Amino acid sequence: MYWANFLHVYQPPTQKPVWVRRIAEECYRKLFGGLRNVPRARLTININSILCELLEQNEASDVIAHIKALLDTGQIELTGSAKYHAFLPLLPESEIRRQIEINETSLTKYFGNAWKRGGFFSPEMAYSKKVAMVAKEMGYKWIIVDEMAFPPDKKFSADTLYEIESVPDFYVFFRERNFSFKILSASQLSTLPSILRFLEPRFKEKNFTITAMDGETFGHHRPGLENLLFDLLGEPRIEPIMLSDILDKNPKKEIIAPRESTWASLPKDFTIGEPFLRWHNPENIIQKKQWELVNLAIKIVEREGGARSGAGAAETSTASATSATSATSARNLLDSALHSDQFWWASARPWWSIEMVERGAHDLLGVISASKSATPEEKSHAENLYKEIIYTCFDWQRSGIVDELAKSENEEIRERVEEKEQLFVTKKEFEELRDTLNEQMKLAAETGEYHRAGMIKDRIRELEEEMKKL
Repeated sequence: MYWANFLHVYQPPTQKPVWVRRIAEECYRKLFGGLRNVPRARLTININSILCELLEQNEASDVIAHIKALLDTGQIELTGSAKYHAFLPLLPESEIRRQIEINETSLTKYFGNAWKRGGFFSPEMAYSKKVAMVAKEMGYKWIIVDEMAFPPDKKFSADTLYEIESVPDFYVFFRERNFSFKILSASQLSTLPSILRFLEPRFKEKNFTITAMDGETFGHHRPGLENLLFDLLGEPRIEPIMLSDILDKNPKKEIIAPRESTWASLPKDFTIGEPFLRWHNPENIIQKKQWELVNLAIKIVEREGGARSGAGAAETSTASATSATSATSARNLLDSALHSDQFWWASARPWWSIEMVERGAHDLLGVISASKSATPEEKSHAENLYKEIIYTCFDWQRSGIVDELAKSENEEIRERVEEKEQLFVTKKEFEELRDTLNEQMKLAAETGEYHRAGMIKDRIRELEEEMKKL
């Protein structure tokens, strides 16, 4: 059995330093430092380069050194992506290219020639043909997407390499949700024996199993889960590979047309024709205003850039220099203001954070305020959009709309998981896992890591609730 596991690590540009340092300690050091102790490990990693900058700014450059060492030993490969985790399918091609280019520049700064264009990860695993075409034009060879992107009229085969229709020599890998969820999901009892029992039918095959998940799951969201990952990578019946290795193993090939999707897409999203529902819901007035603000900021910055690039050589006056400085400032502000988190946290499906929504809208407003070419009417419109976003957030929270949306979404997700997933854990294994977590919780409390102790306590409660179903 070949196993290609993909990990995505990222923090938004608005992340607070305390959280960068905490996640570096709880996850990144343990994850990447631990992988160095598993010589047979092979993984594909995406690190949006804004995270590299945040780590450097917050006394965690050793995490970057771990990743560099793993690259040097050939244990991992890095993908390209968008530096600030922008939601690419809903952006113009010029902004997609910009996000990819500045990400490449920063990756080269931190990892030199140890990284190279190969695979591409679209933030939120958000796929559209436009994104694939831009990635291909920029020199990438493949993209990873969720299994929900696979054409419903086709039959998936684990021994087949899929090429994207009308994008020649550009391939697409599909994440398997079932196995991915068994490793990371809060509803599963993730013990090594239970996972191995689930995988047993595959051990005699030489097919490709592809999983993908957030790296922060290991140690931060799920304390101690990194050990399960290390154990799986060390299992002799599993051959870890990187996604690019599949290209070299010459499997069968087939041309297909993936459908637009994300790694959070649900079947009903396709029924209503909204594959990007959690980031762009036409019935969500907050997200509609957010994207209106985004598009206004892009329009103004593109207008400034166009005027600057079309100017003649005589443009050397103090006024023109000031204008160029303004355009550069607005351009750089827009880069980071496009991060996808603000839309995700406005979805209330079930994730909700007024703080994240406000910060995103504030940063987009700042782009327009910094522009010398923005008209008074445009600036006034941007200010009104900002206010409407914030006022609507407060109204949703006070009126209970957020609670109703979150409840509905949680029920739908639970139904899908319970229909598809099966538990492969014994009572004895559960008891051993619970005892281990109890020890970790006590140790964390004794050393003053109360936040971590609380997370472990929540994990124990989730496991106990799940065991009642056996």
